[in-house]
Amino acid sequence: MSAFLDGKQTPTPSLRELLARPEPILAPGAYDALSARLIEAAGFPAVYMTGFGSAASLLGRPDVGLLGMSEMVDNARRIAGAVAVPVIADADTGYGNPITVIRTVHEYENAGVAAIHIEDQLSPKKCGHMEGKQLVSVEDMVAKVRATVAARRTDLVLIARTDAGAVEGLDDALNRARLYREAGADVIFFEAPQSEADIETVAHELSDVPLLFNWAEGGKTPPIAYARLRELGFRIVIFPIGAMLAATRAIRDLLQTIRADGTPAAALAGLPRFGEFLDFIGLPEIQALEQRFSSQPIGREA
Repeated sequence: MSAFLDGKQTPTPSLRELLARPEPILAPGAYDALSARLIEAAGFPAVYMTGFGSAASLLGRPDVGLLGMSEMVDNARRIAGAVAVPVIADADTGYGNPITVIRTVHEYENAGVAAIHIEDQLSPKKCGHMEGKQLVSVEDMVAKVRATVAARRTDLVLIARTDAGAVEGLDDALNRARLYREAGADVIFFEAPQSEADIETVAHELSDVPLLFNWAEGGKTPPIAYARLRELGFRIVIFPIGAMLAATRAIRDLLQTIRADGTPAAALAGLPRFGEFLDFIGLPEIQALEQRFSSQPIGREA
């Protein structure tokens, strides 16, 4: 995990180094810093900052373009600061025209993420697995991709997402994907194919392009086994909302216990112990730093 005091961290592979390896990069979705640390602690090589989860956690609302760039970048900064592994961040539509996209790239770079994806939806966007999406023209999106390439000041990986499959059909979406690659995108994110045949077509037609697969839990894309995704050549696989759904279920169950019994006593056996949780979020490290720099002890009391 990212050390509270930077300096002597064990180096982790960059996203580009991971992309050069034969195995697909598995990146579960984090909606805040704690979920990001849990993903890293579970041994995953990268974290995906989910826009859907960011909207749900920060606003308690659906992913329909309600969050602006500053709110998304702030969440990305907290997530990237909490882990040592690369963070892939949702940057929605880029938040405006190509000039605005240049600022978007700089802000996400300053936040410390390893990659961003921008999409060809008309703003305000919608989650890629919702109905009623609208697209910008292919020319406008190509201009945005070119702007992201020109704006880049770091080794940021640029992922271009197309939502055109659900709006214009598979062939037009594939054409958009090729144009975005030609404009300089490092990776193509073909959103929401709705059959295994479509997934296979995308992988075949874009076999010369690094591809991201969105394993959207409960979304429009059918569930595909890891071995098949690897066989088809997908380089990144994201799981955007599983952690958030699991947390929602666990919190709901705990609250039902408190509501029924008046206390959480019956649920405590299934929860992490308080001391265990303090260790996980880094209290021993803070205490060691306190010993080094301060004369005032930090306790473990609740």
